[in-house]
Amino acid sequence: MTNNENQAVATFGAGCFWCVEAVFQNLKGVEKVVSGYMGGHVENPSYREICTGMTGHAEVIQIHYDKEIINFETLCKIFFTTHDPTTLNRQGNDKGTQYRSAIFYHDEEQRVVAERIKKDYAPTLWDDPIVTEITKLDVFYEAEAYHQNYYNENPSQSYCMFVVNPKVRKVKQHFAELLK
Repeated sequence: MTNNENQAVATFGAGCFWCVEAVFQNLKGVEKVVSGYMGGHVENPSYREICTGMTGHAEVIQIHYDKEIINFETLCKIFFTTHDPTTLNRQGNDKGTQYRSAIFYHDEEQRVVAERIKKDYAPTLWDDPIVTEITKLDVFYEAEAYHQNYYNENPSQSYCMFVVNPKVRKVKQHFAELLK
């Protein structure tokens, strides 16, 4: 287990949290990934509520990691590589504000790194303008238990096969040296 002073948390929204969770789970230094909701105006929202788009929340994941093994900059590069940060409130067929591209920074250092990666790195991957919001951390609400570890527990579910798998393959292709 990690020394507490080496432990950090990153919070990303990049479409459906099932996809984003699967992208980050198998990286060296990542201790756990928790799916949840952030950035809205309703306390303790349910999945059913956030799916209406009326709560203002994004589906997000919180990555608990050892910053001596993997750093926030690397996590940001993986984030921008594995989803489309050029589509406002949409990832593929998933549409709505809950699917927006967002980095919720935990401190000033994360904000600076996120802004730099958005400005300097992301445009090297995408032709269209980057629409990812970079916002101060808000209240994190953990998603219902059936959303946690979804991809690993439901690998033959059609959404996992056709939407999540390509993102996981992208990590394997571009960041193989970082996999556990």
